[in-house]
Amino acid sequence: MKHPPQASGLTRGLPFLIPDDWTPEQAQAIFELLDDLRERLWEHYALPLQELYRQQRMPDETDPPLPGDPDEPF
Repeated sequence: MKHPPQASGLTRGLPFLIPDDWTPEQAQAIFELLDDLRERLWEHYALPLQELYRQQRMPDETDPPLPGDPDEPF
């Protein structure tokens, strides 16, 4: 069975099964827990995470220039 892509970019690993018989209240509790975890992580790691995201979005120096790039030589 092929799984949808993960936000982390992982394509291999152990499957993580979630019960399909949770009540809406149980699903909401987990959703809120994850939201709280994300908030706490952001409060503590905001600056390093922002720097990491910035570095990941910068083009690699070895990448060819994109068509129409103003820095591309004529």
